[in-house]
Amino acid sequence: MGRRSERLSKQGMLASDLSGEGDVIQVVSRAFDVLRCFEGHEARLGNLEISSRCGLPRSTVSRLTHTLTRMGQLVYLPRDQKYRIGPSAVALSTSMMKGLQLRNLIRLRLQDVADQLPGTVGFVIPDRYQLVYLEFARAANALGLHEGTGSRISMTSTAAGFAYTAALDADVGDALIAEMEREIPDNARQLKSRIEENRRHLCERGYVVGCGTWSPHINGCAVPLWSPQYQTYVVVTIGLLSAMFDEERLHTEVAPQMLELGAAIGGLLEGGEGDIFTSRIERKPPLPARPLNNNKIIKTEDTNELEAGARRSRSARSVRARDGRR
Repeated sequence: MGRRSERLSKQGMLASDLSGEGDVIQVVSRAFDVLRCFEGHEARLGNLEISSRCGLPRSTVSRLTHTLTRMGQLVYLPRDQKYRIGPSAVALSTSMMKGLQLRNLIRLRLQDVADQLPGTVGFVIPDRYQLVYLEFARAANALGLHEGTGSRISMTSTAAGFAYTAALDADVGDALIAEMEREIPDNARQLKSRIEENRRHLCERGYVVGCGTWSPHINGCAVPLWSPQYQTYVVVTIGLLSAMFDEERLHTEVAPQMLELGAAIGGLLEGGEGDIFTSRIERKPPLPARPLNNNKIIKTEDTNELEAGARRSRSARSVRARDGRR
């Protein structure tokens, strides 16, 4: 076969693959259409009723209900010649509801802190070289950083990114930074220059700060947590105006609340929270947002509440082989 024929053949295969992928997407979409017919309606539906409600041909519905029955998503009732929702669909729905419930509980914890500090409090997850806000909260008078759910922030210049990379096993973190150096060398330089300091700070205190690294007007504080759900570290973080919260205030006033927030959310993630509906973070009077004129660095000797095992079953830095966990 000549090169041109081979190229055309490959193009044809690609077109075929794309066409096949489209067919699969259509089938999946139609299957969900069938399952949605059971929402808010009678518990038992026949193929004709399903066809009428979702606008699909009866023959198509018949094939879909047969497949969904074999998968456990539907159960066939021979006497009525109808279907009802199956155990697999109920289990999937329950799992999704639990996930939504967990996120709602996390949002409540974030709001507890946001009501006391005039900044944006977030729960972020890693995505390649960035972090994505999965949940966030802010007070009505919040100033400065205004991120929302789905927003992305840099892993190389933010407190959240510093905390995440510092939490990884050293070999895993170094490999990630090496990859960043190849892909985004300018951004990776800042992270590499302070990774050892971030690791030491996290080991000693359980949190990491970033002052003016993402923006000269924003200071941040972040706490990494291991998430069994995502099988990676996630981060709770806060961004505040540097003119109101210099590094001293981050250490003395903000960090204790973020450690408490981290412990509360860590309990939710690990499923050992006990009465999750009543274990709200103790509310304290809002901190005064007094203006400051400098960003001096201080050294504190505060006990790391996560290291002390206050509300975690393991140390935030305990080494886990091969998965990058500490």
